[in-house]
Amino acid sequence: MPDPQRLDVLALAAHPDDVELCAGGTICRLTRQGYRVGIVDFTRGELGSRGTPEGRLEEARAAAGILGLAVRENLGLPDGNIAPTPENRERVIRVLRRYRPHILLVNPPVCRHPDHGAAARLAIEAAFYAGLRKIVTREDDGTAQEPWRPHHILHYMQAVPFEPTFVVDVSDVWEQRTRALQAFRSQFFNPDYEPAGDEPETFVSNPEFFRWIEARARTYGYQIGATYGEPFLYHGGPVGVTDLVGVLRREKPFR
Repeated sequence: MPDPQRLDVLALAAHPDDVELCAGGTICRLTRQGYRVGIVDFTRGELGSRGTPEGRLEEARAAAGILGLAVRENLGLPDGNIAPTPENRERVIRVLRRYRPHILLVNPPVCRHPDHGAAARLAIEAAFYAGLRKIVTREDDGTAQEPWRPHHILHYMQAVPFEPTFVVDVSDVWEQRTRALQAFRSQFFNPDYEPAGDEPETFVSNPEFFRWIEARARTYGYQIGATYGEPFLYHGGPVGVTDLVGVLRREKPFR
């Protein structure tokens, strides 16, 4: 009998909105295809210049509904201090063993925001240790968890570009992806949001940033013959293949 908690794909993120910003279209496509997908945010984003931690949790719940997530959790780690401590690793290990994802999506190893690289390190370390039997973890009810290690780990792209291993065509879910991102009304440009008097415009809240996000998606989409694309870097490659024709069955749209 299938495990009702098990996920096909789990995305980990330093902050609520990281996944929507960088892999939201991919999540939309996966859930439309019938896969069970979840997001676990490490922090509440309490150091953000706009909005409140409580407000961002509400925004995250709204975005989860738009994305069609099976699960969304927040670990409540301190924003600005995502350290790979044994305690923090154990919290992530418990999540990985609970949901047993086949694919793990994580922050990039290098980024403008220090939390993003720190979150990637914590996620990757936890993913390894989650497979060790001598590390014992339990569910909230005391049930012992079985070891589990995701089969594949992919980094999504944030502020610093990299040469992607995969680009996902998100053209037909772009409008849905945009709605999920704009659910974070306090963080990104949304004409319906009225900032509080002490809330400044930020790097990500102005309309030009939103246009840049679309331009980048168009750039990577063009590389694969699509309107919009989201890039990913495979962690720990190369990728093993036994059926090369099956993997590359899709013809290139442009020659």
